[in-house]
Amino acid sequence: MAVPPLAPITAAQRRWTAASHGRPASCAAVPIHALASNRLVAHSHAHHHHGHAHTHAPSADADRRWLGIALGLILAFMVVEVAAGVLSGSLALLSDAAHMLTDAGSIALALVAARLATEPARGVFTFGLGRAEILSAQLNGALLLILAAIIAWEAVHRLASPPDIEGGVVVVVGAAGALVNVGAAWSLSRAERRSLNVEGARAHVLADLYGSVAAVAAGLAVLLWGFEEADGLAALVVSALMLRSGLSLVIDASRVLLEGAPRGITPHEVGEAMAAHPGVEEVHDLHVWEVTSGFPALSAHVLVPAGDDCHERRRELEAMLHDRFDIDHTTLQVEHRHADELLQIRRAPSR
Repeated sequence: MAVPPLAPITAAQRRWTAASHGRPASCAAVPIHALASNRLVAHSHAHHHHGHAHTHAPSADADRRWLGIALGLILAFMVVEVAAGVLSGSLALLSDAAHMLTDAGSIALALVAARLATEPARGVFTFGLGRAEILSAQLNGALLLILAAIIAWEAVHRLASPPDIEGGVVVVVGAAGALVNVGAAWSLSRAERRSLNVEGARAHVLADLYGSVAAVAAGLAVLLWGFEEADGLAALVVSALMLRSGLSLVIDASRVLLEGAPRGITPHEVGEAMAAHPGVEEVHDLHVWEVTSGFPALSAHVLVPAGDDCHERRRELEAMLHDRFDIDHTTLQVEHRHADELLQIRRAPSR
C-alpha cells in the first residue's frame, strides 16, 4: 500500500516560480525531512563582493556638526524675532518665532537621535539604535501638525478683527529671518547622509523660511496699501505649508516603523527578479523592509534544483540584489527542491 507523501510546508505569502518566466516549474513538494536536513541560511551584512567589516551605525560626525550650526543660527535669531513680534504686534512674526522655537527643538531632537544612531548593535538591540532617527522624524512631523493648527486658529481670529501692525518692523525682521533660515537650510543640506531625521529638521527650517517670506509680504501689504488682514492671511499660508511638511514626515516615518518596503523598491518586482535568476525554481516568504533611513533589508526562502550549488546561487542572488535594487543586508535561506518520494509498504508474505 502506498502512503501519500509528507505534506509540504506552505508559504505564508505569495510564491514566485520559474514557471512565470517561461521555464518548466517543478511540481514537487518539499518534504519536511528535506527542510530539516538541507537548511542553508546565508546571512549577508555588507557588500557581499567587498568583504569588509559591517556596521549598522552611521558615521558619528556625519550629521551632528551641521545640525549644531543650524541650531545656533535658529536660537540666536528666535530671540530677536520674539521681541520684534511683541513690539510690532505682528502675528506673522510671532508665529514665525514660535515656529523657530519648534525648529530649535526639532534640531536638538535630531542631534540626540543622530548620536543614538551611532551606537553599535548590542544586547537586545540587534540592529543598533538607528530607528531613534525615525522616531525623531515622526515626532517632528507631529509637532509641525500641532503648530500648524494653532497658527491657523489664531490667524482666523485675526482676520475677523485685524490689529494694528507695524509694517516696517515686520518687513525688516522678516527679511533678516529669511536670511537666517537660508543659512540654516544650507547647513542642513551639507549633512552627509540623507535620513528622515535630517529631513525632519530641514522641513521645519524650510517652513520657517516660507514664514519669513510671508511675513515680509504681509508687512509690505500693510505699508503700501494699509491691508492689515494680510498678516492673518500670511499666517494661514505658513500653517498650510507646515501641514503639508508635517503630514509627509509622519507618513514616511510610519512607513518605516510599520516595516513597509522602502520607497522605490517593489516587493513584487524583487520577487520576480529573484525567480527569473538562472537556477532558481521558487521564491517565497519574501520580506523587504527598511531598518532605518538608507538601510534596506531583505529575507527570503529560495528553492533551487536538486544537486545544484546552494551557496553559489546565494552569492549570485546577493550580487543581483545589490546591483539592481541596492539591497546589501540580505538573509537568504536556500534549499534544494526534492522530487516527491512515495513510501512503499509491502505486506510481509504469510507463512
